[in-house]
Amino acid sequence: MSASMRWMADAPVVMAEAPNAKEKKKHSPLRRVISAAISLVIVAAIFIYAIPRIADYSAVWATVSTLTPIEFWTLFAAMVFNLFTYWLANMAALPGLRLGPAAVVTQTTTSVANTIPAGGAVAVGLTYTILSSWGFNAQAITLYIGVTGVWNTLMKLALPVLSLALLAITGQAAPALVVAALIGLVLLLVAVSLFSLALWKKEFARRIGDGIGRVVSWFLRWFHKGPITTWGDQAVAFRKRTIVLVRKRWLLLTLTTLGSQLALWFVLLLSLRAVGVSEQEVSTLQSLAVFAFGRLLAAVPITPGGVGFVELGYIGGLTAAGGNEAQVVAAVLLFRVLTYGIQIPLGGFTYVIWRLKKSWRREAPKAELEPEPETQPV
Repeated sequence: MSASMRWMADAPVVMAEAPNAKEKKKHSPLRRVISAAISLVIVAAIFIYAIPRIADYSAVWATVSTLTPIEFWTLFAAMVFNLFTYWLANMAALPGLRLGPAAVVTQTTTSVANTIPAGGAVAVGLTYTILSSWGFNAQAITLYIGVTGVWNTLMKLALPVLSLALLAITGQAAPALVVAALIGLVLLLVAVSLFSLALWKKEFARRIGDGIGRVVSWFLRWFHKGPITTWGDQAVAFRKRTIVLVRKRWLLLTLTTLGSQLALWFVLLLSLRAVGVSEQEVSTLQSLAVFAFGRLLAAVPITPGGVGFVELGYIGGLTAAGGNEAQVVAAVLLFRVLTYGIQIPLGGFTYVIWRLKKSWRREAPKAELEPEPETQPV
């Protein structure tokens, strides 16, 4: 999912670099090696130095090894259900996508995004390749990537606000958390307002696209990249297609996206309870708040999938809430294996399915459908 949002930043840059393809080929491999090395050093430092200072791995393993068969299979079932909710969310965003293909494209691209530096950009390219091989046209794929990215971003902003509001209502929130909730609420309102304005009038969409393009262009100058000049036009085209999809599927998109986030949190909650962290130590609502802020950390592309930083964020938040250090570390590592680690080999398996399943292959339609006429002047 996070890969979807990065497409909007990466695609125009690729277009700007096309005239200098030779230069790109000359330097990009070195950049990728350096990026991979930096990510590896950061991850190693976190897992070898930082986390053992919180809890010894031998104590963590002793805690995990006490899981009963019922606890293990309950966690496994929750993990499978969580994967299923991702597939449903993607089916909601791409009409015509069936459950089997949804599982294949979701798991394959997630594995790429979670494994390599800048994996989000590579995953987006792979998404285009897989979906186009099944007959989806470029417009439908672009809309799918954009809408899932927007909905996931809005949900990631909404969850911290919701969780902290629930903590405040139940008297479990400190004043500092209330302030954080208010800041998050402002950010959420700004994001929703911009999205609503972009859908309301095409001129707003053009201005927002051009404005974001100017901001991104300023950063790109530091990397000797050309300016972005097409985001305004792309925003207008995206707006037209989005109106049709959102008008028909906004409720389904919202419910499936929220369901996928809550299903992921449920795996964390079960992991906490399985290793012995009680409701009295870390309440259900506290775990939801920590999870919500951890999801924001995962969106920062310092390491693939936020690995290392996400674990530290969860561990710090849950121990601050009152959890036993060794048990919290055990729960977080167990949760990440079930929801992050398992995705990598599973993605390799689904990639093979895509390559071998020739019966799913279709030719993309030659004529691309135009959106329905709007009921209001634009």
